[in-house]
Amino acid sequence: MSQKPNLTTAPGAVLNDLQWNAITQALSGLNRDQLTWVSGYAAGMAAGQPAGAAVPAISPAPSSSAAQLTILYGSQTGNAKGVAQNFQAQAEAAGYNSKLVSMADYKPRQLKSETHVVVFVSTHGEGDAPDDAAELHEFLGGKKAPKLQGLKYAVLGLGDSSYEFFCQTGKDFDERLGKLGAAAVVPRQDCDVDYETDAKVWGEKLIEALKTDFASAASGPDLVAQPGASFQAVAGQVYSKKSPFKASLIESQKITGRDSVKDISHIEISLEDSGIQYQPGDALGVWFLNSAKLVADLLALVELDGSQTVTVGEQELSLEEALTRKLELTLSYPNFIKAYQAATGSESLAALMEDKATLRTYMAERQIIDIVRDHPGTITAQQLVDALRPLNPRLYSIASSQAEVEEEVHLTVAHVDYQAFGSRHQGGASGFLCEYLQEGGEVEVFVEHNDNFRLPADPQTPVIMVGPGTGIAPFRAFMQEREAQGAEGKNWLFFGNPNFTQDFLYQVEWQAYVKSGLLTNISLAFSRDQADKIYVQHRLVEHGKEVFEWLEQGAHFYVCGDAMHMAKDVEAALLSIIQEHGGKSEEDAKAYLLALRKAKRYQKDVY
Repeated sequence: MSQKPNLTTAPGAVLNDLQWNAITQALSGLNRDQLTWVSGYAAGMAAGQPAGAAVPAISPAPSSSAAQLTILYGSQTGNAKGVAQNFQAQAEAAGYNSKLVSMADYKPRQLKSETHVVVFVSTHGEGDAPDDAAELHEFLGGKKAPKLQGLKYAVLGLGDSSYEFFCQTGKDFDERLGKLGAAAVVPRQDCDVDYETDAKVWGEKLIEALKTDFASAASGPDLVAQPGASFQAVAGQVYSKKSPFKASLIESQKITGRDSVKDISHIEISLEDSGIQYQPGDALGVWFLNSAKLVADLLALVELDGSQTVTVGEQELSLEEALTRKLELTLSYPNFIKAYQAATGSESLAALMEDKATLRTYMAERQIIDIVRDHPGTITAQQLVDALRPLNPRLYSIASSQAEVEEEVHLTVAHVDYQAFGSRHQGGASGFLCEYLQEGGEVEVFVEHNDNFRLPADPQTPVIMVGPGTGIAPFRAFMQEREAQGAEGKNWLFFGNPNFTQDFLYQVEWQAYVKSGLLTNISLAFSRDQADKIYVQHRLVEHGKEVFEWLEQGAHFYVCGDAMHMAKDVEAALLSIIQEHGGKSEEDAKAYLLALRKAKRYQKDVY
């Protein structure tokens, strides 16, 4: 997690959240030289000089290189942004002039004036571009895209090889830039969920390949300190994916009825003494342990002794501990199939691998243990470890505001728990949180900031929230925050689940918000309470006239939940509402929605 530093200019004076957010947003796209100038500008203002006369604390000598490295990122959950920031640090350390820009804030036509562009982009859903990359992605594939013969570029894609359209958006950018005449500096890098090492090595290769183009700036700018100016920041402890906080479980409480088809729990975790800060819209990364039974069953199937020593990365540990703490067992992925087949020589698995479509379906329905059970064979402990990919934390939308819960964080977790192929199956993180982690037990966590899913800065702004199932989580946080702010803006929730009596998550809280007037409207869609199934998109269309009126009044529209179906159905409903009640053509409705997205008034947190 990137924790907010404590910036003190005088005794007792610190930045509030609004000031901190404004500063970080303003500085996010600046390169090293620009940041240096800004630090001096601020120092001059602090010294009482007129704003226009501020003297930089450090004055960079102008670079003779005309080349500039523009680093673009398109990120749904924040991973691509983080990788892009790390690469910019590599570039700046090498002395290259660079700027870091979200694709959401980048004008596509500016590409034709660039010299060097590096793209970091994730893929979600069925090969879809993340929301902040959608416009640039579409522009490059359209008729108005310019010829880019003078541009040099590189692309790194982030994805999950468990899915069919692995790194598809990165592949699209690579193909489209190439077709427009741009030249790739290094081959595209497709990164799986354990992307850190591959991204770092690729970045180093790219820095080396750019050395000639940036030779005049490679030694870095000539920095000259100015007397009398200073800039100081004291940073607190920073917790991250690689350095998580050891939190403790306060409570795990099932919040669906005993007859529900869903098993959903409300989870409360203590962050006491961590100093961790998060905002509504952020996600919590949770490191989990694979269940002892799953590990024991797998060891029995492969007939291996769990006490054997194996190597994971550079660490030596027992096979049992590696399977429990370090390796992915509840998701299936192509690299495991390939490595396991090579180690065992399984003919049945080799035959299955010949049909990619059938293999995808097979993997989607099975965990690692099912594959081993279906295709038994002899494998060594180290071969098994090498075939498995590293365990990765799961991200959950935060369901609380620190304005209300202070040193706690709340989650709404659907427990994946089902019978298949003659045995019980559970999700790795959901099983850990909902069943195996005991009250007071330790869980390692970190905050994943999501600047693409934020409440409006103005508390008077109306808000429309669409969150069926566990998609309701961030909107609970939104309402806690709006209540704490004393926000007077209107709020409208669209919520859906199978049954009213079994699945109305946080019902008492929503009723209290309605009674107090904080929640202006609530529209419910319980799909199985009548003969014809009704979903949130149907409720949107039913209230289409008023929904459009809210949009015209400046409302922000949020969607959280399933990316594959629900989010697409909601967007289709929203487009139909804009057409019908806005009197617009299909093309104009799409333009209207694009304008909402660019203004950050249409935001999605989907998975």
